[in-house]
Parts: sequence; structure tokens; C-alpha cells
Amino acid sequence: MSVSDVGGAGFTRRGFLLTAGTAAAGAAVVSGTPFGAVAQAGTAGRFARPDAAVAPKFRWWWPDGNVDPAEIRREVDQIADAGFGGAEIAAVHHSIADKSVLDPAGHGWGSPAWVDAVEAALDQARRRGVTIDLTIGPAWPAAVPTITPDGPAAVKELAYGSATVAADATYDGPVPAPAIAPAATVTAQRLLLVQAARVNTANSTRKETGLDLASVQDLTGRVADGRLSWTAPSDGSWVVIAHWERGSGQTPESGPHTSPAAYVVDHFSAAGTRAVTDYWESHILTQDVRRLIRRAGATLFEDSIEIETKALQWTPDLPAEFARRKGYALAPYLPAIVQKSGNQVFAYEAALTRHVRHDFWDVVSQLFNEHHVTALKKWAHSIGLDLRAQPYGLQTDAIASAAILDVPEGESIGFKNLDDWRCLAGGRDMAGKTVLSGEIGAYNGGAYNTTWKRFLLTVGGAYAAGLNRAVIHGFSYATAPGVKWPGFAAFTPYNGTIGYSESWGPRQPTWVHAEDISGYLSRVHEVLQSGTARADVAIFRQTGYTATGIGASWFTASGVPLGWTHQFVSEPLLALPNATVSGGRFAPDGPRYKAIFVEGDFFAGSECTLTVFAAERLLRYARAGLPIVLLGDWSAPTVPGLGSDTENGRLRAVVADLVKEPKVRVVADKANVPAALADLGVAPEVTYAQSSTLLNARRHDDGVDYYYLCNGRHAESVKPPVAAIDHAVSFTRTVKDAVPYALDPWTGEAERIATYTEDGDRVTVRVALQPGQATVVALARPGRFGSGGGRTHVTSTEAAEARFADGDLVIRATAAGTYATTLSTGRIVRTTVADVPAPITPGTWQLEVESREPGASATETATVTHRLTLDALKAWPDIPELADVSGIGRYTTTVDLPASWTRAHGAYLQLGQVFDTCRVTVNGRRLPAVDQINPVVDAGPYLRRGANTIEVEVATTLNNRLRVSDPSVYGGAPRQAYGLIGPVRLVPYVQAAIAG
Repeated sequence: MSVSDVGGAGFTRRGFLLTAGTAAAGAAVVSGTPFGAVAQAGTAGRFARPDAAVAPKFRWWWPDGNVDPAEIRREVDQIADAGFGGAEIAAVHHSIADKSVLDPAGHGWGSPAWVDAVEAALDQARRRGVTIDLTIGPAWPAAVPTITPDGPAAVKELAYGSATVAADATYDGPVPAPAIAPAATVTAQRLLLVQAARVNTANSTRKETGLDLASVQDLTGRVADGRLSWTAPSDGSWVVIAHWERGSGQTPESGPHTSPAAYVVDHFSAAGTRAVTDYWESHILTQDVRRLIRRAGATLFEDSIEIETKALQWTPDLPAEFARRKGYALAPYLPAIVQKSGNQVFAYEAALTRHVRHDFWDVVSQLFNEHHVTALKKWAHSIGLDLRAQPYGLQTDAIASAAILDVPEGESIGFKNLDDWRCLAGGRDMAGKTVLSGEIGAYNGGAYNTTWKRFLLTVGGAYAAGLNRAVIHGFSYATAPGVKWPGFAAFTPYNGTIGYSESWGPRQPTWVHAEDISGYLSRVHEVLQSGTARADVAIFRQTGYTATGIGASWFTASGVPLGWTHQFVSEPLLALPNATVSGGRFAPDGPRYKAIFVEGDFFAGSECTLTVFAAERLLRYARAGLPIVLLGDWSAPTVPGLGSDTENGRLRAVVADLVKEPKVRVVADKANVPAALADLGVAPEVTYAQSSTLLNARRHDDGVDYYYLCNGRHAESVKPPVAAIDHAVSFTRTVKDAVPYALDPWTGEAERIATYTEDGDRVTVRVALQPGQATVVALARPGRFGSGGGRTHVTSTEAAEARFADGDLVIRATAAGTYATTLSTGRIVRTTVADVPAPITPGTWQLEVESREPGASATETATVTHRLTLDALKAWPDIPELADVSGIGRYTTTVDLPASWTRAHGAYLQLGQVFDTCRVTVNGRRLPAVDQINPVVDAGPYLRRGANTIEVEVATTLNNRLRVSDPSVYGGAPRQAYGLIGPVRLVPYVQAAIAG
């Protein structure tokens, strides 16, 4: 048929659905490329307009209580007005060298002034429908000002002192003093134990002195009045080791925050947790604060567990708890556990040493999870808060902690790759929780030069690995004593130079576009918090650390690029109610893993090790029909830690039965993992036509399968950079008649995908994404998202794209010609399109720039306007008048369209390179939000024949202005290439109906 006027159908939405003219049959393209507009369709209300409960939040940095409640209310309004879901109050002021100006006595954390400000924040949040999170103490780790370093609730350390004694020689003198002197505030230390051990060089390592376990003697009873007299045996050199228990004197970061000073609590004892909760009950939780927490409070937050000591982390009950939990005494093994400046000092035989250290940290992990995490969660619930925390920083089972927490949290700056997120996601999903939050956007040296694009590139891959709530780093309170323009910033200057991250908010030019960013993030969160997560494989991790960067053999490097998804589980998760098998799936009411993968323990020399409990559970799962793959030599596995021959015998018997099960495969090399999975009939829910940098995450909710897709990478440091992708992707659908939809997280629009193929429970579309770009595909019954269209769809087309427009199939073409389209009925339809104008490159631009400059005070900003005419687009530093300008630029140009332009015509506006954020207006009408990673918009509904005015508003960081306004701190920063740089092109298209 010839091109006809289809009444403008399909011209009212911007999107990302296309079929390339050279695409293989059965491929539709989901993308943000120049052919990415969506047709008129209904929207899914929750997706289009997410609730504030799923919106991103800010870390809100206060200079302790040195704040004005009226300003606090204004800042809550600023956050809410910009579409964010609230903030986490944190007392952080690393940028202020002289803390006395903050008046810790009168305005410190926990002071009446601070409590008044918290009350104001909660009350205003209640008014605005957002929520406030409260950090557990002043900065991190958890600390209170009501304890002393020597008190029973204070954080403890075990320090050692040693002396070498020759054979037959006598040691006669004071007990060896600690190798690490106590902190200046620590006034007491208790001698716990004195031992002697013979040196065994066969057990020595490059950094550790080898000892003979069988030779260890307890000399504590020989100590009198602080002195020891002991004669060494005649068989070799000996070491006398004294163990001193004391407070570490650690204070929270960048103090003092209080007067008297706060000290970190013991995270491994009930006394430490009680010190925290008692302080809150007596000093913070006024009647009004309690009431407001229940109306506008969200979580009690604790940052990563940075218990820092140059000795060994300790708690007084450790020896007794160790004996109770492990069945043997800790004392003889302490020499192999003590540390100096983070390094081990002594060692027994290598395997023995490794096993004992494993047992030590396993007990520490249990104490942390029981006395700190579980106890704090119970208390937080009693006052109306959930507990959110970053459960890592020590050698503890963070996967198990994530299953206990209401909201586990990770961080972009501390996590080395996506597997660190997958560890926490496994704990969350096995426990039936919903949210995994993330501290996102902390960049060393990133203050006032961080772009939202960089933020989006950081967060995109993490979303695919389980993150589904961003807590943005951060939003600084307006001012503090002695600060310079543009106001107080928590982390800059940092040691006199450019500090961490950003201070987002109205001081930033890009804040004018913040609603577009918050809307995008909220929609991603809405999808990724819907229903339950799904993952293909559970990776069993014997030691549940995270923030290590250590992934899974084969799956991380080879499986993910083929579409596989995985999460990590540790032994405590096997005791959860959901740790069952039904229908061949593990955790059937949660992630529904198709298989469990077990390999040697990366943190224990890759030993093939399991507890008897874990092995028995795996055997039970295999007998229930769950596929299990074991990598390595499992002929003689051992239990973790210092197991007995009896335990090892029981383990080997269970594993021998396990490997005989028909659903179990043992492979010697990681290259054989995919063959083993195939042999067991295990395949990923998503498959790619080729190895790809595409990452995916699946959620299932009420008959809908949501697939979040991001063209990302395993870690930010991975080289070479990610390239654009364009290839077929096959998705699994739960509902047999489900059809694919494209959900645009930038605009909130949902559109039925017109071009795809079906094969049983598989639907195949084509995905095209730029580096870092993300999108969402949903599989649901027709009409679920308000879009029309029958069962007939396109399987391939020679046109630029096919789509549904008001329920009818149409093509769009960017050049004149006749295009063949194959329908799912098998029929081939040819459509002729004529008179498509050539692409247009605008010539002259008018540029008006609002330059942001220091005003009369540290928090006031002056605006200076520059007006220029540009014959060609270029970066602001290349324009003399704008070389050191930061602010907002508005580019205006006029484009003439021919008299033949009809309602069947439209055009894509390709912006090219833009720094940083942008919005587009055509003929006075603002277009939907622009994909800031790939700035291409459908201008079709807004264009007309004749003259058309196009305006592109661009906002920048403050970097270029601060280089000259505060050169002592920011002068060394390079200028950033601000502005609309292009090339900008208007690519016309014509839409025509497909005669079905």
C-alpha cells in the first residue's frame, strides 16, 4: 500500500522500540537509539507514578546538631519537591578541621539541639509524605558518649607481647608488654594469658613465625606481681607470648561529635548493644520523637562495621563462647590468631592454622549476628523502625547478616564488583525480604565534579545484581561555621584538597533536572521491588564474606555474559524456612533457584569443605529433585575449621551418597560446568544470541515477569570499556499467552512490543543499548499495561521499526521505499512510504547561560547571564566567555519543515554529546524526560510544517567555577567539557499502517 495519513496515531510518546532494517527474523529492538519512540498507549499506574516509598533517598549530612530547624524543614521540602523519598540523617563533617567550631557540648550529636532538629525533620517529612532514616550513632561505627574506653560496653581488643627465649635460658622479668601500645584514653588492661611455644621454622611463612602446637605451655600461673620467671626446655628456641585484654579506645569517624567524647561499643556483646539502646531511650527518644518516628520514620541505619585496631578484635566472652560453640578451648590456638597492624604474627602447620582462624572468625560472626544485628533489629522494631545496615567490614558472614536485617545495604565505593551485591541479595531473597539498598555515588576526588551520568553508570550494573534502592551520597546541610561558597559540604575539602562525592541539592545547577533523575530511579526501584526476585543458580559459599570482589567459578566470567544469573548463599541460610525444594526449585517461594553450585572455599585455600549439616541439606535437596553441581575433588572433603576425624568421616559418608544422586554432577574443571548444567537440564531464564555485556535481573509479580536490562560491566575498573550492543534476547514467560512490553523508566510509558517471536515459554526480542544504558521488558497478558493490539504481531520488518499504534500495527521509515513486513500469521505485507525529508543538522544556535557564582555569603549564589550566538556547537571551555562558567545553558535554534509535512510525519531529535543533564522543549512544549545516557527523543508530536523552535536546556556541575573561585582546593581540577556539544540531528520519519 502507499503511505497514508494515519491520523497522527503513535506520535504522542517517546520510547525505545524499533526493528532495524537488517535485523534477523523475530527480533524487535528495545533501545534508546534514534528510532526509539513508543506509540500512544495506556500506562501502568504504579510504574508511571511510583510511590515515594520506592523513591531514592539521600544521605543527609549534618554538622552534628549545629543546624537550624527551620532550615531543616526547608531541606526536607527541597528533597521532596525534587521527587526523592526522604533522607538518612548522618552526623558527618570531615571537611571541618577545627571541630570545636561546631560546639560538641551544646550542639553535638544526641544533644537537645540535635534532637530538636531531628524532630523538625520527622515532622516535615510527615507533612510531605516522605520518610527519615536515623543513623545509629555519631558517624561510624556505632558509638555513644555514655561509656568509657575501659568500660564493659566499649569495643575491645586483644594485644599480644612476646619475647624470644633460647634453649635452657631463663626468662626472668616483667611479663612481655603489648607490642602495640594502648590508645591514650585507655587506662586499664588485663593480663588474660601467658604462654610459651617452641619455634618450628617448618611452619614459618614470609611474615609469620612458625610455632609447634604440641609444645604450647600455659605460664599464667607462674606470673607474680606482673613478673614471670621461666626456664625454656633444651629443645630449640622458644617464644613467650602474653595476651592483654583491653579497650581499644576507638572513636567514631571525624570526631569529636559529642562532649564527652563518644566511644565505639563492643559489637560482639549484649553489653555493647544495650549501651546504644539505653542511650537512645534516655537521651533521644522524647515523646514527640517517638510519635513522629512511627509516622515518618523508616529505618535505623548502621554503616559498615569498621572496627579498627592494630591488635585483634575481641570481646571478653570470646573464650567461653568459643568453647561452647566449637567444642574445644581457644587458648592453645591464640598465638596463631593474634594480629599486629592487621597481620598475623605466628603460625602453626598451615592447614591447622587456617582451620583455627576459620573457627575464630566464625564465632565472632555468630556473636555479631546474635548480640548486635538481631538484638538491634528487635529493639528498632519496638520503636517503629526497620533495621538497615552494611553488614561487612570484618571477617564475618555478611550473607547471613543480610538474611537477618530488614534491609541489608551495600556500597558502590567499597564493593569491588557485582558479586559483592549478589552476596547480600542472596541473604535478602532467601529470607523473604524485599529491599537491598546501596550507598551510591561516593567518588574519591569527586566533589563538585560528579555528573549524574557517572552516577547512572555506577548504579546500572548494581541494579542487575540485586540492588533495588539507591541511597545517594549525598545531600549536605546548607552551612556550618567558616565554610566557603557554595556552602557546607561533608567531605570537601578533604585534607585540604577535593573530597568525596557530591553535595546534591539546589546549590547544584543540575538540580533543575533532579525530578527527571528521581523519576527514573523510582521506576527502576518500582520494578525491582515488585513481587519476588528470580535467579538461575544459588552459589553456595562456605564463608559468607562480601566486599571481597571474589566471584564464582565459570558463572561470573562466562555465565553472566550468556544470560545466567546467580546469587550467593551461606550455610545459615540453609536453615531458613524457605530453604526447601519443590518442583525441582530451591527456595520455591523466593528466588526459585534451578540449581546449587558448590566449589572449594576461596577463603580457605579452595579446600573442598562442607559442614555435615550443609552436606545433609544438599543430599536432601538432591533427593527432592534439585540439580547440584560440585566443582573440584570431593572424594575426601573436610569440615570447615578444626574438625575431628569423626566429623570428617560423617561428612565423607554423606558426600559419597550425594554424588551418587542422579541430579548431582561433579566436574574437575570449571570449563565443564556448562556441560554439567546442560546434562541436568538446567538453562538460564534469559539467553543471548552471543556473549554480551548485557546484564539482567528478573522479578515476578502477579503473573508479570519483569526483566531489568543494563549494558554494563562486572566492575567499574573492567577494561576495555563496554561497547554498544544490538542483539536478540530470549526471555522466559510464566504465563503462556504473555506478550512483551517495553517499559521506559525515564518517562513512565509502557508500550506493547510489536516485533517478536514465540517458542513455547520463550519470547525473543532484539535489544540495543548504549554503554550503561538500561531498560525494562515485561511479559504479561495483552492489555495488562493498557496497550491494545491482538495476538497478531510482527516477526520481522525491513522498515526502521514496527509498533502498535492505538491497537493497529504500523511501521516507521526514515527513508522512502517499499518495506516488507512478516506477520506472525506468516503473511508478508509490503508498505510503500514516500516523501521522507532528509535528516536536518541545525545551523545557528542562540545560547543563554545563567552562570552560578559566589554571592554575598557562603550559601548565597549570584547569577550572571551570558548571551551568545553560536555558528557551531562547542564545549564551554572552548568559548572564551564561558571558559570558567558553571550553570545552566539554554540553546535555541529554528528548524524549517516542508509544506508536505503531515500528521504522518515525525522526527527523532538526536542530541549527541551533552554535559551533564538536559531537557528538551519544542515549540514551547516540554518533552518527556530525556534518557541521560542516550539523549534521543521523539519530537514527532510537537513538530509542525514551517518554522519550529527547539530549545535544549543543559545543566552542569560546579567544577569549572570552583576552579577559579576557590583555587586553593579546586584549582588543580581540569575543566570539564560542559554544554551541548552534539552533533545534533533531526531525523524525520513517516508512519504508515500495515494492512493485515
